[in-house]
Amino acid sequence: MWTGIVFALAAGLMWGLVFVAPLMLGDYPPLMLTVGRYLAFGLIALPLGLLDRSRLSELRGLDWLQALKLSLIGNFVYYLCLSAAIQMAGGPLPTVIIGTLPVVIAIIANLRSQQATPWRKLAPSLVLIAAGIACVNQSELDALIQSQDGDLHRYMLGALLAVAAVACWTWYPIRNADWLLAHPQASPRVWATAQGLMTLPVALLGVAVLYGAQALHLPWLPAGFELPLGPRPLDYFALMLAVGLFSSWLGTLCWNEASQRLPTSLVGQLIVFESLAALAYAFILRGQMPPGLTLLGIGFLLAGVVWALRKAK
Repeated sequence: MWTGIVFALAAGLMWGLVFVAPLMLGDYPPLMLTVGRYLAFGLIALPLGLLDRSRLSELRGLDWLQALKLSLIGNFVYYLCLSAAIQMAGGPLPTVIIGTLPVVIAIIANLRSQQATPWRKLAPSLVLIAAGIACVNQSELDALIQSQDGDLHRYMLGALLAVAAVACWTWYPIRNADWLLAHPQASPRVWATAQGLMTLPVALLGVAVLYGAQALHLPWLPAGFELPLGPRPLDYFALMLAVGLFSSWLGTLCWNEASQRLPTSLVGQLIVFESLAALAYAFILRGQMPPGLTLLGIGFLLAGVVWALRKAK
């Protein structure tokens, strides 16, 4: 169990990087960030796939279809929604909305379990998580109101996109854990590589969409945006490579290792490491300490997850 928790922590620390990439590349549209990340992931998976080709050949057609579904929803659509949410609402609020995942996944896993936990035991977690979101949301709204260039409509749209990202990432770890638990002989490394390989065609399709949007003058790219690498090619290339390697392939590998060692109801709640790392990175990037209300919200978030963890044991 402790080995699984360490792997989940490592995955969370690496996944937290994806929350600051949209802030560091604020002049890049969300689709550009998503395509870049998963194009890098897919290209990194190619040589790894050659090394593991004998193990990959053991996967059946249905396994590859599942890898495609996981890559499309849990990677591509998730990060498209998340990066757009962060650019619209800033880093902290989408991060804390994503922080509801531990409890959301616990609820879904409880509904699917034959040995369900009584709902009265989950209620305190839900209340604490809701209080945490309310605190961080109020803190960010106060900052938005005080800002001369704040846009409340844009902020609310960002929050809705973060909720869509939660839906994608509620589905992903449950389905991913189901497959791994149903295939205990499977290598977590090979399964991470398989998902990377299936992400590549989706990313290439995204590249085609970007060029099509530019040719048709669709408002998906800023005016005068230069493809394929945009206005800061070195920054974009380096950050997408780092996120593709650490947050996508290595993060997925660590998460698969955790998923094979821990029950779904427990491993799902350890996604809180991702949210806490992302909050820390966002405030480091801002160069400031979190406001008191945000710290209180983080405290509520942690308390809710700790409560849920105690009840999941």
